[in-house]
Amino acid sequence: MKKEILDKLNSTNQKYLKNYLSNIDIKDIPNKLDHQLTDMDWSLLDLINGQGQKRGEFSPLGAMEISDIEKNKSHYKELGLEAIRKGEVGAILLAGGQGTRLGFNKAKGMFNMGIHKDLYIFEQLISNLKEVTDEAKAYVPLYIMTSEKNDKETKEFFKEHDYFGYDENYVQFFVQDMVPSVDFDGNILLDSKESLAMSPNGNGGWFSSMVRAGLDKDLNSRKIKWLNVFAVDNVLQRIADPVFIGATIDSGNECGAKVVRKADPEERVGALCLEDGKPSIIEYYELTKEMAYSTDEKGTLLYGFGVILNYLFRVDKLWEIVDNKFPVHVVKKKVPYMAEDGHLVKPEEPNAYKFELLILDMVYMMDNCLSFEVDRKKEFAPVKNAQGVDSVETARELLIENGVEL
Repeated sequence: MKKEILDKLNSTNQKYLKNYLSNIDIKDIPNKLDHQLTDMDWSLLDLINGQGQKRGEFSPLGAMEISDIEKNKSHYKELGLEAIRKGEVGAILLAGGQGTRLGFNKAKGMFNMGIHKDLYIFEQLISNLKEVTDEAKAYVPLYIMTSEKNDKETKEFFKEHDYFGYDENYVQFFVQDMVPSVDFDGNILLDSKESLAMSPNGNGGWFSSMVRAGLDKDLNSRKIKWLNVFAVDNVLQRIADPVFIGATIDSGNECGAKVVRKADPEERVGALCLEDGKPSIIEYYELTKEMAYSTDEKGTLLYGFGVILNYLFRVDKLWEIVDNKFPVHVVKKKVPYMAEDGHLVKPEEPNAYKFELLILDMVYMMDNCLSFEVDRKKEFAPVKNAQGVDSVETARELLIENGVEL
């Protein structure tokens, strides 16, 4: 272990690490733990007192509404299909999460949505993508972001299921960067004698993780101009949607965001908006009551277009921002950890801070963004909970409504 790391440990409150290291010879520290401490961004500890970044001044941002899209749909679609056929479009599946909230201790994409037959989340998403690639008669390169916890099982799952009929030459995997978690006093947590309690660094870390994995070379060799980023937990995601791609290209904007009309003013989704005059997303918990219920002269909610984590980014713009210092968001979570006596603690309440980069900050770094409305009954079926709102049950209902056999 380097002397500067020992100095860092001694100058901060590191009770778990100090206790652990006091019982072993420094030369015997496991390689994994040594590398984690060496690679750690120690400035993250400075954020916990200020609790992250301050936001700017918010104002509403309208959308290209469904009625407007329908008028030009064939034009947008042809533009999008042309970009796909030219090989200018890639897709990023954010699949680093586990299905813990579903009572499922594997990669969330491996969860079976079927009732009378097997239908995995990954399978449904690939099916959605194949609808586009079959029409375009051209494949879209698919890059799947996993995590350290689910990378091996995700790769094996795709291989076992023959990539659900997609050409494996167009599928690549990369692992999301990880960051350590700390308790509320700033003590770095251990999850074992070999490792810190590490967590994925948030959905805003996908491009830097991709570059770190060396996939920037693949983007360059394929000459990909646009990347469609989408989340694993919405089984109705339309991936590489040519109408969305074409509308974004036609608008001249640097990025696009699919949005749905919120079900009610207090729905727990982020709303696309302007922040200090630039495109951004305000989280549902950041909306004041007054903002949430404010309407325009037509009675439309001013902050009524919710994002569904389906974005289109221009690749040359991503290169411009990749080296930027991204804001780090500090969030409270339940994090299992190794106590000072060596036993594993599984907390029932939030006990630690995680440090996350959010995709909303990538949107904010764009000069402009097309807000693109879609029908939530056709494109928004989140699988976040085992029961109730945005659950397996509600997503199954929407799949059946859209003609998917379960």
